[in-house]
Amino acid sequence: MKKTTLGLTLLITTVVVMSCNQKTDEAKSSFDLETAKAEIEAVNKEFMAFYAAGDTLGVANCYTEDGKVMNAGAPSVGGKKNIASVFSGLIKSGITKADLKLENVYGSEDLLVEEGVAFLFAGDDAVAEEKYIVVWKKEDGKWKLFRDIFNSNLPVE
Repeated sequence: MKKTTLGLTLLITTVVVMSCNQKTDEAKSSFDLETAKAEIEAVNKEFMAFYAAGDTLGVANCYTEDGKVMNAGAPSVGGKKNIASVFSGLIKSGITKADLKLENVYGSEDLLVEEGVAFLFAGDDAVAEEKYIVVWKKEDGKWKLFRDIFNSNLPVE
């Protein structure tokens, strides 16, 4: 009787543990990189619309609370107020529009990395082409920019 009870207990324990692991694996595999990429492209469209409208607070709200901008030739800037100030400075310098072209997205449900090219405009004139890397993080269920680094493709003079 003891052997039967022990055997039955081991069998039930094994089935329970295996079913828990299977559910964990299913939850992990539910992440879809293509869906995440589409969500990032949607945030990029919002970002570009805010920028074109001169809405630097809207731009800053595309970033996480602990987000940072790391522009070439300048120290890293964190905090939404400071991020808004960076983009205000770009707008005041005459850059009226940014056209972001996502090239690749890598990562998992925790963090994503986007690489792309940004074309900057003053009015209708393209004035710069830059490469960028953005690390994305979910905040309140939405992908937001966590780390944003960009720099010019032009040679240093």
